[in-house]
Amino acid sequence: MKTAHRTREVKHVSIHIGEYHASKRPAVIGTLLGSCIAVCLIDPVESIGGMNHILLPGKASIGCCDDVSRYAVNSMELLINNIMRLGGKRNLLQAKVFGGANVVPCISEENGMGRKNAEFVLQFLELESIPVLSHDLGGVNARRIYFRTDTGEVFLRRIPSARQQAVRAGELEMQERLRKEVDKAGEITLFT
Repeated sequence: MKTAHRTREVKHVSIHIGEYHASKRPAVIGTLLGSCIAVCLIDPVESIGGMNHILLPGKASIGCCDDVSRYAVNSMELLINNIMRLGGKRNLLQAKVFGGANVVPCISEENGMGRKNAEFVLQFLELESIPVLSHDLGGVNARRIYFRTDTGEVFLRRIPSARQQAVRAGELEMQERLRKEVDKAGEITLFT
């Protein structure tokens, strides 16, 4: 007797700045982050999850722009409401937060948009009593992340920044120069 195995097809969705996506069915949501922040939310009881891509901290002023979901408060509320419309419960939501890199070398980390985004989002989640299960924030590397909406699993891949690559190239060049100097025969002076 044969048994039929039905596997649930997993939808793949890519989001960009100012976008968000939530799903009641298994989905993998992917995005690429620099100084932006992605918040992955899941109701683990209902297996409903979603992710957003936040460009700026704070909220958009009324009538200031067409794409209010680029701002943290607006983006978070849109994502939370979307999850709730699908049957998720706000009081069960859990978060994983990623991004906030300092990708512009001439701006200090303290003044960088990445840090401001990260601080704002973490404060928002605390005020809303949404626990942060894990996070990977700051640094200088961009990140590509993939979030599985039904399990809450996240795959993260760091993408080295141009600044890091330039430093590595400079270090290799210096190492080679020093090796050549060491290899040169020099005069030996013997002191007795």
